[in-house]
Amino acid sequence: MSKIYSKFVFLFFSFSMYDKLPDPHCDCRTSSPREDLHFKEAHSLLKLDRCANQRYELRSPTRTQTHAHTRIFTKFNVGQYRRECLKIYKSFEFFRPDNEEGLKIRRQCALAALNDVRQYLSVEGGQVAVFDATNTTRERRGTIVKFAEQNDFKVFFVESVCEDPDVIAQNIVQVKLGSPDYIHCNTEEAIEDFMKRIKCYESSYQPLDEALDRDLSYITIMDVGRRYLVNRVLDHIQSRIVYYLMNIHITPRSIYLCRHGESDLNIKGRIGGDSGLSARGKEFARSLMKFIQEQNIKDLKVCTSQMKRTIQTAECLGVPYEQWKPLNEIDAGVCEEMMYEEIQEHYPLEFALRDQDKYRYRYPKGESYEDLVQRLEPVIMELERQENVLVICHQAVMRCLLAYFLDKSADELPYLKCPLHTVLKLTPMAYGCKVESVCLSVDAVNTHRDRPEVGIPGSTQMSLSRRCRQLESPSGVSPPFQENILCDLRLNQDVVSENTACLEAM
Repeated sequence: MSKIYSKFVFLFFSFSMYDKLPDPHCDCRTSSPREDLHFKEAHSLLKLDRCANQRYELRSPTRTQTHAHTRIFTKFNVGQYRRECLKIYKSFEFFRPDNEEGLKIRRQCALAALNDVRQYLSVEGGQVAVFDATNTTRERRGTIVKFAEQNDFKVFFVESVCEDPDVIAQNIVQVKLGSPDYIHCNTEEAIEDFMKRIKCYESSYQPLDEALDRDLSYITIMDVGRRYLVNRVLDHIQSRIVYYLMNIHITPRSIYLCRHGESDLNIKGRIGGDSGLSARGKEFARSLMKFIQEQNIKDLKVCTSQMKRTIQTAECLGVPYEQWKPLNEIDAGVCEEMMYEEIQEHYPLEFALRDQDKYRYRYPKGESYEDLVQRLEPVIMELERQENVLVICHQAVMRCLLAYFLDKSADELPYLKCPLHTVLKLTPMAYGCKVESVCLSVDAVNTHRDRPEVGIPGSTQMSLSRRCRQLESPSGVSPPFQENILCDLRLNQDVVSENTACLEAM
């Protein structure tokens, strides 16, 4: 059977920057048609310690690849460069291999994108770049390899091949109909045109070859994860990329997120602890059961933390559930079960320091949001593997999960609104994540604390500076696992999701 649909990704790792640490304050934006994904530094989840890793997605157009690269790195989309050059897309004729004018324009757009990639990584201090373009010939891929060699990058290829016509058709409907190229077309016209575009690439497509390309580092993904071929993985980062790619899938599914029902400590305004549900919390648990039954979700998996309030919420569902320790609420250390007013009174410096940088602040003998993000990596990977799942968790945990799926920055993450007694239905898509918010109409206290106006007197600022230095390597507390590439890559990327309004309305 011929390979009906295929795409490529190139990962580049810079030797010259391999020993440098990421600059969390770097905000590299240009007027070029690239997409700066400062979040996906991870809030999740792929942290490539400032090795100027360049991820190049070379794809024949459909969702399998679009979905994968959008989740992982900053990207330079050649299709967007083309749209900037040609404001109106006419038809597949532009992609015909005998269309000399089209070939010239596409080549110029690719070179412009590569120049921006070089600028981003070499001058602006960028960490990871995705070269998102269709490069189905050995000659075109050779150009990319030469570019990497000239700039002292290691290269890792990702090839995705699909031979199943049904999967291809499903991908086209789910993904490409949302592409800017087809925004003014009806469904039938878009499908017909895109299938013809694929045919244009088929005529010149040259896959990776086990013999000819035996010296290259690559992974080939066949039929959206049915089988994998991995060749010459040379370092830790490449192995983590393989790990990530082998855990994601594109099967249509929904992820339901909600917090536990209102707890006794919630009513008292105290953070943390392990109290049970209040009367209203139990009412929410019953309402959640009715909601889930009405959804009639196929093969729903239910997960909770190991804390009483999430377990009690799940017990009302009357279905099997799993307890995952990584879903436990953020550890507030010495501040557990305290009110914010009490923390401000007894630990004024800690209180002020947290207001200064809520994401990186670590409670004494406790955790920071940054720690929590890393702790949640296996949960993220499991959610990527699962189909339909309900996660009953806690406020800080839910913020981290939302930040991952909605591409929120480290600065935004700690202030995402996750109210009690509200269910969020997330539907991952190739170009983002659809969010539906369902309030189950059971009253509850408001546990959200808005971003404070930070203003600190000089003497207090000096104390804070000393405390900051202590926090860099606190006694008895291990620093975040720096090699965890699935923990920072998404958080420093600044993509504004279409669904931001849904969260802001809560």
